[in-house]
Amino acid sequence: MLDEIIIRDLEIFGNHGVLEEENVLGQKFIVSANLKLDATKAISEDRCEYTVNYAEVCNRISDIVSKEKYALIETLAAGIAKMILLEFEIVKNVTVEVKKPWAPIKMPLDTASVRLERGWHDVYIGVGSNMGDSVQNIKDAMHMIESDGRNKSLKVSDMIKTKPYGVKEQDDFVNCAAYFKTIMQPKELLHFLQGIETELKRERIIHWGPRTIDLDILFYDSLIYQDEELTVPHPEIAKRDFVLQPLCNISPYIMHPFYRKYVSELLEELKDKSNYEKTV
Repeated sequence: MLDEIIIRDLEIFGNHGVLEEENVLGQKFIVSANLKLDATKAISEDRCEYTVNYAEVCNRISDIVSKEKYALIETLAAGIAKMILLEFEIVKNVTVEVKKPWAPIKMPLDTASVRLERGWHDVYIGVGSNMGDSVQNIKDAMHMIESDGRNKSLKVSDMIKTKPYGVKEQDDFVNCAAYFKTIMQPKELLHFLQGIETELKRERIIHWGPRTIDLDILFYDSLIYQDEELTVPHPEIAKRDFVLQPLCNISPYIMHPFYRKYVSELLEELKDKSNYEKTV
């Protein structure tokens, strides 16, 4: 269970809005933030260095509201949340509300507001390459993930050489899995990884065909989600030894949220099937 530090109704003057007058004249904004963290050590030792200095948080919120300009208070709130998570590492999760009491709607109004929640999320991805220098391609992709400020705590499995899956007429793959924490939302993370694939010259010509780099989201916390663009967990996890083996190398006790089994169990079950497509 996490503890909470609450900052309520911090008043700051800023220049945010869609209308030109709002950007020129400015107006009052009211910001609240609920910071979730583990304050156990701070409480037991009664020392402020083990918790969050809420005066510093307030000063940084004031910097963003007073010195930056956004058309939308949604963007402003997201910027505040991102700052708190990145600059105050002990914070695991934050809820930010931005109120705009002088919203120009030409009707009586107490306030218009936006509330959003952001936090650090546990992500596992599958990584593969069979074009060019596959090992270097993977190293480059991992560097791009790690160097982005929205991610931290990168951990990469051993690399393994595997037979191609699906389309057989292609070179062997180098595969691995990676774990990291991110503040990105699932779709944002998907587009970020696709951007890395594009930068490393991946071309989507043949389904399951050759590629310089392949970055698949396997797990995002315990989320179960599907739309036309993204499915989490990845639907092929339980069928692929080249995914399960690297996952077990990092953390054999990741729980698959749909099957309710550890990845190590899924790997053993897959190996027991006489007709599975063996690649490792």
